[in-house]
Amino acid sequence: MTGGLVVVGAGGMGRETIDVARAAGREVVGVVDDGPSPADLDRLARLGVAYLGDLDGWLSSGSTAPWVVAVGDPALRRRLAARLAAGAAPAPALVHPEATLGSDVLVGDGSIVCAGVRVSTHVRLGRHDHLLAGAVVGHDVVVGDHVSINPGAVVSGTVHVGADTMIGAGSIVLQQLTVGARSVVAAGACVVRDVTDDVVVRGVPAR
Repeated sequence: MTGGLVVVGAGGMGRETIDVARAAGREVVGVVDDGPSPADLDRLARLGVAYLGDLDGWLSSGSTAPWVVAVGDPALRRRLAARLAAGAAPAPALVHPEATLGSDVLVGDGSIVCAGVRVSTHVRLGRHDHLLAGAVVGHDVVVGDHVSINPGAVVSGTVHVGADTMIGAGSIVLQQLTVGARSVVAAGACVVRDVTDDVVVRGVPAR
């Protein structure tokens, strides 16, 4: 085990992140959340992970533990990461040992790569990205900060994904396209043309 870690978020993504961290050899010292449900607290207890209280309380404690933000919503993740960056230790990247990364792949600080993810060669992942189980990222892809690539999504080669964007479960983005910042590609969509900033696209082909 190396370096105890604090996970921000007690929901499903937080508990998945605990599994990723442990598989990667990191001790999880606890979870911070402003409003965990009773069910989430029970699930944390079953994992043997302490609830450390709300974010302000943890920051005021002066803890020097590194942290990751395990919250699914990209915009909320960005806001939380900004608060933490001002007063806590740097966030490490977490890569599950059952993920596959090609040559010359950069994984930004605070990003979480789950089991079963396949990332090809010459890929740049931003800070605080989430790549969930079974996602595929092709060669020469550039992903901005705070992006979620959800389970089973396929981002084909030479795609650029803007910051704070959500790529839905089972969706496909064809090669050499751009998906703009703060946009959503709905689950199961097939993107065949560039997507502008601040839009939601769905369907086959995605509109």
